[in-house]
Amino acid sequence: MMLDIRDLSVVFHDGPQPFTAVDRFNLQMDAGEVVGIVGESGSGKSMTAHALMGIIQSPYAEVTGKALFDGTDLLSLSPRQLREYQGDELSIIFQEPMTSLDPTMRVGRQVEEALRVHGKLPPAERKARSLAAMRLAGLPDPENLWDAWPHELSGGMRQRVMIAAALVLRPKLLIADEPTTALDVTIQAQILETLKDINRTEGVAILFISHDLAVVRALCPRVLVMKEGRIVESGPTEDIFRTPREDYTRLLISSRPTRTKLKGGGVHG
Repeated sequence: MMLDIRDLSVVFHDGPQPFTAVDRFNLQMDAGEVVGIVGESGSGKSMTAHALMGIIQSPYAEVTGKALFDGTDLLSLSPRQLREYQGDELSIIFQEPMTSLDPTMRVGRQVEEALRVHGKLPPAERKARSLAAMRLAGLPDPENLWDAWPHELSGGMRQRVMIAAALVLRPKLLIADEPTTALDVTIQAQILETLKDINRTEGVAILFISHDLAVVRALCPRVLVMKEGRIVESGPTEDIFRTPREDYTRLLISSRPTRTKLKGGGVHG
């Protein structure tokens, strides 16, 4: 088992009463598996990912439980030790690339940044691996894009740059936090296909976070449904779509936009 999360909780102590953002979250993932986490805004799904990556900013947050990655508890690591895992073992891509990409740094340099930070490879090899990651992320003609600025690219292209930057260290697990939300339906489907290809050809496991069950259905064989910090339902995605047990899950299914009914990587409706 690659990832074993046990009773992960995130509690904030900056108000009159403690606020539990994530309540005893449990998940087991094998190498190469693709799992979705779905829920409305504020359900705790993104907070779960941020706890795994050690990027919760608030000093008032208390993170408890265990998150065993190949037997090492990520939650017990120091910030320096965790940085060694980030990129090498697990990477994250976010919803809005314009807030994650540095507008003053050219695209190619941002893709290879993790290789420089981790002190890996001489410059020529760093560039070669970065160009390979850009191709893997579906960026056309990456050599010409190398010196482009982020603002010169479309939203879909910027998201592919973020995917390339996350893949350049060849992680075992990619956490995708709402990576298609800001994109139109056609580009959304293309990004999902790219993630499928990465999983199939590179064996990268994917933990995919979304508020849209239809998007999760297109990518993830298994899904966890979160509400108010807790997992309320989990299992094979198709089973949950056909016979949801919880009213909350039925509401998520019925409220999805008809234009984004993505199934099997195609766009319908």
